[in-house]
Amino acid sequence: MNVAIFGAGYVGLVTGAVLADMGHQVTLIEVSEEKIALIRQGISPIYETGLDSLLVRVLGTRHLQVTDHPEDIVSSSEVVFIAVGTPPLPSGEADLRYVRQAALAIGAKMTGQIRQVIVNKATVPIGSANLVEIWIQDGFREVHGSAPAEEWYTVASNPEFLREGTAIYDTLYPDRIVIGADQQWALDQLRDLYAPIVEQSFEPPLEAERPPTLQRIPLVTTDRITSEMIKYAANAFLATKISFANELANISQRVGADVMQVMHGIGLDQRIGPRFLNAGIGWGGSCLGKDLSALTVTAEEYGYHPRLLHATADVNRDQRQTVVKHLQEELKTVKGRRVALWGLSFKPGTDDLRDSPAITIIEELLRLGVRVQAYDPVAMDHLQHQRPDLDIVYAITAESALEGADALILATEWPQFADVPVTVIAEKLSRAIVIDGRNFWDPAAIAAAGLIYRGVGR
Repeated sequence: MNVAIFGAGYVGLVTGAVLADMGHQVTLIEVSEEKIALIRQGISPIYETGLDSLLVRVLGTRHLQVTDHPEDIVSSSEVVFIAVGTPPLPSGEADLRYVRQAALAIGAKMTGQIRQVIVNKATVPIGSANLVEIWIQDGFREVHGSAPAEEWYTVASNPEFLREGTAIYDTLYPDRIVIGADQQWALDQLRDLYAPIVEQSFEPPLEAERPPTLQRIPLVTTDRITSEMIKYAANAFLATKISFANELANISQRVGADVMQVMHGIGLDQRIGPRFLNAGIGWGGSCLGKDLSALTVTAEEYGYHPRLLHATADVNRDQRQTVVKHLQEELKTVKGRRVALWGLSFKPGTDDLRDSPAITIIEELLRLGVRVQAYDPVAMDHLQHQRPDLDIVYAITAESALEGADALILATEWPQFADVPVTVIAEKLSRAIVIDGRNFWDPAAIAAAGLIYRGVGR
């Protein structure tokens, strides 16, 4: 099947590479010359496990191409994905300017030579499929002076549920695939596109082995509005679970309970489950906060005040200050102190800094007059480029970040940090204080090394 994808960012690039590896003819449409040059060399512009080798393979088979000229590609593609960015506006609404640009371009190049499904793959506000239809018509009308024939195309919704760091795995072995369309032929076309994944009939790539018991992926087919709502509902619920765990952590700390054991105890209940119950400094990234805000805005547009969603966001915002409060309690005066901070990305396995709790913590520490010595395995170059205003020291290694520091704050739980012996941490810190923002370490092991340990809810 011929597939075009507007946007070679996180979602578009991974989706395109996986579909190309299954034999579809995929063309990525991207405006960034830098991204295009990297992709053509088989180099991923984002940090994602296995993506470089997957790109090299699909580029070698010529099943994947990348271009900044959509003219010939759009009209010959049976499926056209819109996978561009939808960053949050100051109001909390999603910025749809790039979606609009893509839709206008699609409309301008549409010829009707084949029937096409235009797919919203990016996370967009509820009702955006209707907007995309209007913008496609606008793009066609600008060129031809009239609207395109209704039978030429339809707009569908196919939300992504990828986790950064495991995106290839999540694309091949998702918990479910959701397709929303108001035309049966569009549902059938997308069902055919995803048939190898649904039926698990493909040969697993080296980049992501198939789980041994997996036989079939659930396929949810529904209307467009419901599909869009499923995406927002999923991320809002996950955000709520994390904020719930952090709320319980704050209570546990006050009454003397261990939140790790509390969450383990409730997670064994099959109605609750253990995932996303990790207490710490809260969630970040490009999805949970943005989608929670957009859903909140949508609810209030319809006259409903979503109290639970507001509370979820409030808990997460306040939770980032937990480690700073622990630091103040241990050091008393923090002005002029040196603090090592391990981890900058919003989670391990990615170099994504969007809404990272670590950045919020750094900003607060700098405001308080603290000298920050930071280390991250992959995200330091990105932070230096994106935030040159942050007056911090970038360490060459995790160990060197500790030199002369009064305390260590762990903000991102990269597994590499477990390779640094706690005795080395104790030896290099000028004061024996560890602030564990992710409940990463065993408190007993830290204490045995003579360190003062402060976790979250422990």
